[in-house]
Amino acid sequence: IITLTTPMVGNYGVPDRKKMDKFGLPAMFESYKIHASGLIVQDYAHHYSHWKAASSLGDWLKEEGIPGLCDIDTRMLTKKIREKGAMVGRIEVDENAPAPDFTQIGNPNINRHMVSEVSTKEIKTYGKGNPIKIMGVDCGMKYNMIRLLVDRGCELTIVP
Repeated sequence: IITLTTPMVGNYGVPDRKKMDKFGLPAMFESYKIHASGLIVQDYAHHYSHWKAASSLGDWLKEEGIPGLCDIDTRMLTKKIREKGAMVGRIEVDENAPAPDFTQIGNPNINRHMVSEVSTKEIKTYGKGNPIKIMGVDCGMKYNMIRLLVDRGCELTIVP
């Protein structure tokens, strides 16, 4: 779950997710999906206005099935996280659900191989034929790393 402390979020909107760059990657994004399990903000702008925006942040979160919360004192939440360290969190969206028994909620990060969740599933090569050969081990590699290396003359092979 990501908590943003910036005063307002969403006023820029989200660029077109279908627009691809010359490498076949989403042009304005660093990954093929949202990897966070939730977003918490203080003030959400329901109206966006940026010339590259194609939709709202809320629409994108909804498409990806990611819950978002607003009107939360994120500075106080961040202060608590700084004092206590990283904590297991959960966003409940069903108002009619019974209160959860927090003693029964386990750590979702135990017995999980998180690198495999963000890594490519197959070997991919970009910049085929370029003179400098690089192998990238994908542990959550951002798309811009691919773009920059290939634009600088590298043949980049990405492996899981």
